[in-house]
Amino acid sequence: MHSQLAASAIAAGPPPQPTLQTASRDEIAAYQINRLRAGLRRVLDGNPFYQRKLAGLDTARLTDLDALRLLPFTTKGELIADQREHPPYGANLTAPLRDYVRLHQTSGTTGEPLRILDTTEGWDWWADCWVTIYRAAGVTPEDVVFLAFSFGPFIGFWSAYEGAKRAGALVVPGGGQTSVQRLRAILATNATVLVCTPTYALHLAEVAGAEGIDLASSAIRVTIHAGEPGASIPSTRQRIEESWGARTYDHIGMTEMGAYAFTCRDQHAVHVNEAEFIAEILDPRTGEPVAEGEQGELVLTNLGRWGTPNIRYRTRDLVQRGPATCPCGRTYLTLSGGVLGRADDMLIVRGVNIYPSAIEGVLRAIPDVREFRITVSKGGAMDEIALEVECPAEQVPRVEDALRTALALRVPVRAVPAGALPRFELKARRVVDRRGEAS
Repeated sequence: MHSQLAASAIAAGPPPQPTLQTASRDEIAAYQINRLRAGLRRVLDGNPFYQRKLAGLDTARLTDLDALRLLPFTTKGELIADQREHPPYGANLTAPLRDYVRLHQTSGTTGEPLRILDTTEGWDWWADCWVTIYRAAGVTPEDVVFLAFSFGPFIGFWSAYEGAKRAGALVVPGGGQTSVQRLRAILATNATVLVCTPTYALHLAEVAGAEGIDLASSAIRVTIHAGEPGASIPSTRQRIEESWGARTYDHIGMTEMGAYAFTCRDQHAVHVNEAEFIAEILDPRTGEPVAEGEQGELVLTNLGRWGTPNIRYRTRDLVQRGPATCPCGRTYLTLSGGVLGRADDMLIVRGVNIYPSAIEGVLRAIPDVREFRITVSKGGAMDEIALEVECPAEQVPRVEDALRTALALRVPVRAVPAGALPRFELKARRVVDRRGEAS
């Protein structure tokens, strides 16, 4: 039987986040299905893309989360094809074009960029999702948030800005600055919260060392990261925390879906924001839900972005279903280790499945390693990988031994001078794929 909390969800709007965050699994599920049904009625009334995909759907049949199987998956390929067929924005629009106020697009690192529009309602929802991230990390109106990004069409910068503003913090945008200028601005403004990719946080620490800037003297007490899995990799998180003298938190989001997960202050796990998203973790081969401790593909449905919805979106992100409880008291679904990798990123080397994040986890635990690059090539019928690592040459045997122990695979390592490899402000691109090159 649905609880009073869930039964009143539509009439009264979403309950206060702290209430739902500690609710029973039955209460969370009932709340989610009520919001989904209400949102789908809006979508079926005015969204041509989903009117075609969900033709004949009776929302009354969505009585619980098991009924999600009645809904087809949505893929990024479908959305890209739809925008080609209906340029420039596609048919996944529930409102008239005049109601949309924001345009952002995906990075295009894996192909053609996808344009996403937001209504005022949808943009406010994005900001609220970020408020959840900030509050989980202990950010308050007393904080000064420094955004170490160059602002462009990528949504992450803008949504982080809006969320910090809504959380009541003073926001300092760091666009159009060099790394040295950003470090000086962090000190000059007494910034207490740093938001950037994990790779860029480590790069800023390198630059600070080279410039004689003492990060320990800064007021930064919290760093929040996105764009890469690094902040959920223990060795990377530890290195960031030691470099900045701050607590480090992960958050996970995507342009086409929203900011859907966050690290709690206990840093025990990454929690899915189930007030705003329905998450399924499915076996990619069978489509069946995986058990606790097992890995699968994350499939998401957003519950507040009805101007540009995504229903059962196949993220291609591989995650591990975490334990049902957390020391922080939240009952939200947890993802052990955050995003483990994308299905597209997995390398199969001599029969061993490897994700770049696993290699990063090994290398960041070795203090003398600064940066690295992975090269993938063809070795006869099999794929081979080799590493370039910024470290002293005498450390190469140690690096190779650590990789062999962790991956059960021999990986050739070549030492390169400090600063020889590229640094990244946005998503790091550390994998060079040469499998298609002529030998």
